[in-house]
Amino acid sequence: MVNKKRVLEEFMDLVQVRCSTHDEREIADILKQKLQALGASAIHEDKAGEELGGNTGNIVADFAATVPGRKTIMLTAHMDCVEPCGGIRPVLENGVIRSQGDTILGGDDKAGVEAILEGLRQLQEQQIPHGPLQIVFTVSEEGGVHGSQHLDRSLLHADYGYTFDTHGHPGYMTYAAPGKNQLLITVRGKAAHAGVEPEKGRSAIIAAAKLLATAPQGRIDEETTCNAGTITGGTAANVVAEECIIHYEARSRDKDKLRKLSGDISGHFLMGIKNTGCQASVHILPDYDPYTMPLDSPAIQLAREACAELGFKVVLEESGGGSDANHFNSYGIPTVVMGVGMTDCHTTQETLMEQDLYDSCELVLSIIKRAAK
Repeated sequence: MVNKKRVLEEFMDLVQVRCSTHDEREIADILKQKLQALGASAIHEDKAGEELGGNTGNIVADFAATVPGRKTIMLTAHMDCVEPCGGIRPVLENGVIRSQGDTILGGDDKAGVEAILEGLRQLQEQQIPHGPLQIVFTVSEEGGVHGSQHLDRSLLHADYGYTFDTHGHPGYMTYAAPGKNQLLITVRGKAAHAGVEPEKGRSAIIAAAKLLATAPQGRIDEETTCNAGTITGGTAANVVAEECIIHYEARSRDKDKLRKLSGDISGHFLMGIKNTGCQASVHILPDYDPYTMPLDSPAIQLAREACAELGFKVVLEESGGGSDANHFNSYGIPTVVMGVGMTDCHTTQETLMEQDLYDSCELVLSIIKRAAK
């Protein structure tokens, strides 16, 4: 049985630590101290922060087995939060944890972090037998899952893993997720004075707008989407816009569909631009690959057993978004994403059920105990 008072107090403390993407130093130092106190046999911080222009690397901690001959289980969560994450003042009302309404709450992903910490603490306090464990706290997950993308893979040796970082009550699992490509589309026209000689100009904004109007957009099929997220261009209202930049993304749970959609978007702009008097270039920047875990995989089966032991309803679902698990799966560590109860995350209306916090801790502990058996 987890210590509910301690769990709640520690979670409330953790969410008040500002942890912007690329600025996770304070929370990382706190977590390294906690991992050390919990008996980690080794704690590593890689160079991902330097590679990404941040001040903190990913943390990988090892816990030696007390039961030999077992598979190594990896438990992961991310340290960074979306903005606004400074000055969070969490409150508990009627079993629901929320912020004061002017910031996010930070349950994404401090709920996952807390679940892992309390699970480890229960092992230590109750002297519960366990196999080898790896704990991974990543940086720069928000905005592109870049921390795990730049993780020092030589530090990993787990057989399978669990990423505690999605919505849904504990027992909710994501076994498939899309890959994502970013597309940077640059349209170049010709500048001219908009009041004196607009005829001499070629507006990159107008050309881009015409092409966007007929470009692939939104839901392509049940596992494939794309989106034109931002468009910027021009320098002043009295200058015909010489340049326009479009940030696009393409996603699919099928790698071939992702490749085709990215090519279709690229071709649409490169071919269509020929009729506008402008020029275009497209750079396709892969973020992560898709994955699908077999429903009878050891990781899912173990999680099912742990949920059954606790009486939690199991819900298996395909996702439309990516996570650190995309990279862990591509590294050869089958990893399922676990629900921790976060609701309305990435908004100032974010909430977390108090009971979901406790249940997430219980699930971590149950997974570790089942793996030891």
